[in-house]
Amino acid sequence: MIEVVLNDRLGKKVRVKCNDDDTIGDLKKLVAAQTGTRSEKIRIQKWYNIYKDHITLKDYEIHDGMGLELYYN
Repeated sequence: MIEVVLNDRLGKKVRVKCNDDDTIGDLKKLVAAQTGTRSEKIRIQKWYNIYKDHITLKDYEIHDGMGLELYYN
């Protein structure tokens, strides 16, 4: 079980607990449940790398306590 911190740069930080074998799409659903935004409207990225929904957190080497950027489309 890992904890990922997502910052939307508008003053909101979301902490999500998930497994490292979850996909980015699963992470978006967990974030959507906490923020009240639809998961289709959420984009997760780090610098200029936009993460794809079907790839796992382990494949992207996302570890416990890592910070990611949260954007709304």
